[in-house]
Amino acid sequence: MRHIISLLMENEAGALSRVAGLFSARGYNIESLTVAPTEDPTLSRMTIVTSGSDAVIEQINKQLNKLIDVAAVMDLSEGEHLERELMLVKVRSESTTREELKRMTNILHARVIDESESTCTLELTDTCARLDSFLQTIGPDRILETVRTGALGIGRGERILKL
Repeated sequence: MRHIISLLMENEAGALSRVAGLFSARGYNIESLTVAPTEDPTLSRMTIVTSGSDAVIEQINKQLNKLIDVAAVMDLSEGEHLERELMLVKVRSESTTREELKRMTNILHARVIDESESTCTLELTDTCARLDSFLQTIGPDRILETVRTGALGIGRGERILKL
């Protein structure tokens, strides 16, 4: 099962390496990884998307909690949460298909951020599943390049990851 694990860690050199090393040493896969400073400049928030059985995810959480750099861990998948991912996608956009592409982008809430004679670059922010669906709708023959941030997540309502 897919899990989104969010953690607060010290904003120090080597902290990211130690977390990634924990995953690689145990043979766990990281599907996506995002890290950025928080409102507290001494802390960074890391969001890891991984898959595994309940036992594997429990083991990952226990091992993360043992790392000195890690201050707090939350498996967002265990409760209500919001998830978003940013995607930039460059597609073929000949003059004959440009209007159809623009209609599709409006329906799917994409934003055109760059155009040339033969290409169009779109920006989308949505769930991972909806971004995948968008790529299927556009079709692989039309896609020239795709860049994705990986999932970000935050608990809904009063569910907060804080020290």
